[in-house]
Amino acid sequence: MRQFVLHGVAYLLAVACAAVFSIDARAEDAPALDIRIGYLGYTPDPGPLLSNVIPEPTDAGLRGAELAITDSNSTGRFLKHHYSLEVASTDPPEKLLAEARRLHDAGLRLFVVNAPADSLRQLAAALPDSLLFNAGAADDELRASQCPVNVLHTLPSRLMLTDALTQFLVLRKWTRWLLIVGQRPEDAAYAAALRRSAKRFGAKIVEEKPFTFDNDQRRSAQADMALFTQSSEDYDAVLVADEHGDFGEYVPYNTWLPRPVAGTQGLVATGWHKTVETYGAAQLQKRFEEHAGRWMNDRDFAAWIAVRSIASAVTRLRNTDPMTIRTLSLSPDLPLDGFKGYKLGFRPWDGQLRQPIPLVQPRALVSTSPQEGFLHPTSELDSLGLDAPESQCHLADAKP
Repeated sequence: MRQFVLHGVAYLLAVACAAVFSIDARAEDAPALDIRIGYLGYTPDPGPLLSNVIPEPTDAGLRGAELAITDSNSTGRFLKHHYSLEVASTDPPEKLLAEARRLHDAGLRLFVVNAPADSLRQLAAALPDSLLFNAGAADDELRASQCPVNVLHTLPSRLMLTDALTQFLVLRKWTRWLLIVGQRPEDAAYAAALRRSAKRFGAKIVEEKPFTFDNDQRRSAQADMALFTQSSEDYDAVLVADEHGDFGEYVPYNTWLPRPVAGTQGLVATGWHKTVETYGAAQLQKRFEEHAGRWMNDRDFAAWIAVRSIASAVTRLRNTDPMTIRTLSLSPDLPLDGFKGYKLGFRPWDGQLRQPIPLVQPRALVSTSPQEGFLHPTSELDSLGLDAPESQCHLADAKP
């Protein structure tokens, strides 16, 4: 028996060695690939803010793309794949298009874009033979009707965020809302997504108030918030639409009724947060903090997963053709590991990356959506954001 076991072990070792030799041989025969990825981004002037004590990082997105290049080179070295990032980051959006054309003339056809929707549309039109990954624009119109055929989205849409939040609030039976909306166009867009999510999942906005205070003093904002949140209707929660933080940080604990605050402040739905640690995320967080010297945010993760999507496709295809990568990405044959507990993938109708959405307060993970009980015929992740019948996009059938 002992001799039989030894022979068996020797056989298994021989098989393993042969497999390794076979992989080595394939790697030796594989052509070397140089994968050049462009990063296009700029930081718009946020204007004067009330809530400016803790500023947002100016390098959000870029640091995530840089880390993904390092990760991709670690895994791609065996296949003789070398990844590099060429950065074009400007302040005014007008210069971004010129920088994109410069990189395009230098031969780049794969881009990660961290810019608002208008700039993204311009870039997509100017670079029709390129594949762009949207890591900066949450606009639902890009996934609903204005659908650039050469763009995939790794940043969650606003509707994905508000659906994720609404599922949690409905599960907790906090279904009657007071909605406060800021003055910026982004606030109006977030409020529109909240209204749609409320209708979809059975919540009710009992009153909506625009925040129109002209006084910039923080003390005034805090003092006036209690009176401002008075309502003739009872409500279970206060929902805030203030993406830039003009006033929203002063809503929690200052409302007329003792109610939870959610939306862009309070309990927040986001694509990524420091408090996400399960499914290997803690290792990603550690690597990012060592690289960037700060916490990873949603823009960083969107840029990171965009580069990793390219690397996964290149590993599978053994070529860098952008339209071939696009076709594979829109198929079910490219599952992605994003440290979120699900295999992620791009929706074939609008190019949006399916992903769970963390619900967080500043220093704690509260929950993750989709919530239990919110079902979908094909994927629970498709209960967040625009489903196929709701979108006019048909990217899988469109020809770039």
